[in-house]
Amino acid sequence: KMSKLLAIALLLLPLINQGIYLATAWDDQDFFKYCPPSQCSQDGPEVRFPFCLESSNTSAAAAASCGCAGRSIRKLACSGRDTILFHPILGPYNVSAIDYGRSSMKLIPLVDPCFVLQQKPVISRSSSSPQADVINYEMPCLYLWNSSLVRCSREFTPGAADRIAGPVSCLSNTTQFFYLVYGYEDMSLLPLECKVVPLSDGVGGGLIPMYMFEDPMSDTLFSPSFKESTERILSFAEMTVYWYDYSDCAECERSGGRCAFSSQRDRQFCSRIKVIAATSSVAAFVLLLLTVATVLYLSLKTRYNAEIHMKVEMFLKTYGTSKPTRYTFSEVKKMARRFKEKLGQGGFGSVYKGELPNGVPVAVKMLENSTGEGESFINEVATIGLIHHANIVRLLGFCSEGMRRALIYEFMPNESLEKYIFSDDSNIFQNLLVPEKLLDIALGIARGMEYLHQGCNQRILHFDIKPHNILLDYNFNPKISDFGLAKLCARDQSIVTLTAARGTMGYIAPELYSRNFGGVSYKSDVYSFGMLVLEMVSGRRNSDPRIGSQDDVYLPEWIYEKVINGEELALTLETTQEEKD
Repeated sequence: KMSKLLAIALLLLPLINQGIYLATAWDDQDFFKYCPPSQCSQDGPEVRFPFCLESSNTSAAAAASCGCAGRSIRKLACSGRDTILFHPILGPYNVSAIDYGRSSMKLIPLVDPCFVLQQKPVISRSSSSPQADVINYEMPCLYLWNSSLVRCSREFTPGAADRIAGPVSCLSNTTQFFYLVYGYEDMSLLPLECKVVPLSDGVGGGLIPMYMFEDPMSDTLFSPSFKESTERILSFAEMTVYWYDYSDCAECERSGGRCAFSSQRDRQFCSRIKVIAATSSVAAFVLLLLTVATVLYLSLKTRYNAEIHMKVEMFLKTYGTSKPTRYTFSEVKKMARRFKEKLGQGGFGSVYKGELPNGVPVAVKMLENSTGEGESFINEVATIGLIHHANIVRLLGFCSEGMRRALIYEFMPNESLEKYIFSDDSNIFQNLLVPEKLLDIALGIARGMEYLHQGCNQRILHFDIKPHNILLDYNFNPKISDFGLAKLCARDQSIVTLTAARGTMGYIAPELYSRNFGGVSYKSDVYSFGMLVLEMVSGRRNSDPRIGSQDDVYLPEWIYEKVINGEELALTLETTQEEKD
C-alpha cells in the first residue's frame, strides 16, 4: 500500500512544482517561487514569512530571497513531525499552531522548564541542543519579560506590585530559596542576603527571557503580570505567545493577503494577487488528488477486504473450539432455503427464516456491507457466542467465507417487542400484552441486562437496547438480541472509553454524546432500558413527530409534564381501575 502511495506521490511532484510556478507570474515572483509555505508534517502548522523553517537543503541565495539570511529572522526547525522553537535557556518548544492574523503561536514545552533550571541552570554553547539566536533581536520579536534568577537564604513574600515570582518550588529547599525577578526591577526590594545567580549563557548580561502573554489585539486593559506569566511558563502547560508586528503583516493577513519579502527592495510587503493564484493552483491540485484517491481506493478495495477477512479469521482462531458451530456458505444457503423467506431488515443486514438439518427452526442474519472492519460480526460472536441465559437470544452458529458472513440464531416466532407495543390493533393489548405480561417482559429484559453487566466473566455493554432488539419466543418471554454494537470490558472497570457515540437516536444516554454528563458505563444501557419501559407503558415512541401538539412530541417530557401537573397518564393500554390501583 505504501509503495503505491509513494509512486503516486513521485508522479505528482512535477505537477506540484508546476502549480507553485503558476503562482509566480507577476512581480516579485522570486518570493512565491522559491519560498512556498512549508510544514514539518501534514498536521503541523504552516510556516511562512515572517518565519523561516531551517533546512540543510536551502541554498544561501534561496534563503536570502526568502528573507531568511542572517540573524534577523526567527527560524523554526523540524524534529520528526514536530515544529520546534528553541528557547536559548529553557530548551525546545513544540509549535502546535500559528495564527498570522493575530500574530500569535501556541507553544507546548517538550522539556519541563523547571527541570531545565533545576538540572542545568546555565546552558553552555557546547550543549548538544540547537541554539537559537539571541531571542531579543530576532524578527519578529516575541513579547518578553527579561528576568534574573535570584537565590536567597530565607523565604520572603514579595509585594503584590513587585515584579518578583517565587519562591520557585522546584528549585528551592529548606536552606535556599530561588526567585525570578524582572530584569529591570529595583534590586533593593530584595533582602540583603539575596544574590543574583550568574548565567554565563544568559541573554543581555545573564538575563533569562520569559514569554509574556499579552494579546496586542485584545480590547481588555488587563494583561498577565510578570508573576502570572512566569508561573504559567513553569507549569509545563500549553501557552499562547505573541510577537510584535512592526510591518502590519497581521493586518495584511486579516484582509486576505500574504505577508512577503522583496529581496530586491530589502523590505516586507503585502501581496494579495499571488494568494488568488496560489489558491487556484491548490484547487487544481486538490481536484487531481481526489481523482488519484478514487483510483487508489478502487485498487486497494480487494486488499482491504482481504485484510478484514484475515482479521476475522485470526479472531476465530483465538476462540478455538469454544465458539458456536461454523458453517460453510453453501450450508447456510441450503439452511435458509436460498434466502426465500425474509423475516426483516436490520442495521447490519437482512434476516431470513431457516432450518437446521435436524429440523430446528432458526433465523439466519446475513451481514451486508458491514462496516467497521468486521467489528459487528466479531462483537456478536465474542459476546452471545459464549454465554447462555433465558433472556438473551442464543447464537447457534456462524459463517465466514471471504466477505460473506452470516449469524444463525434460535428462531423467535413472535418477532420483536416493537411489533406489539406500537401496534394500532387494540386486540393485541387487550388479549396479549396485558399489564401482567408487560411487567413480566420488563423484568425479563432487566434480568438479561443484569446477567450481561454482572453475571459474565467480562462485563458486556449492549449499547442498543430498544424494542426492535427485544425478541419474543413462543410464550412471549423476552430475549435481548443484536450485539453488533456491544463492547466487552473488565467487571471492575467502571468507565469505558469510546471513540464515538453508538446506538439508536432516542435511546442513547446523554453521556454518549458529551462527557460533560459523566463517564460511559453500564448505566448507559440502563438509560436505554428506562426509555424502553416508558414506551411499553405508554404505547408510543419516545419521539413521534406525528403527535399533534409539539409539546407532546418527546415522550419523557410529555410524561414529566403529566407527573408535575398531577395528571394521570393517558395510556394506550386499557386498564381497569383495580389494575391501576
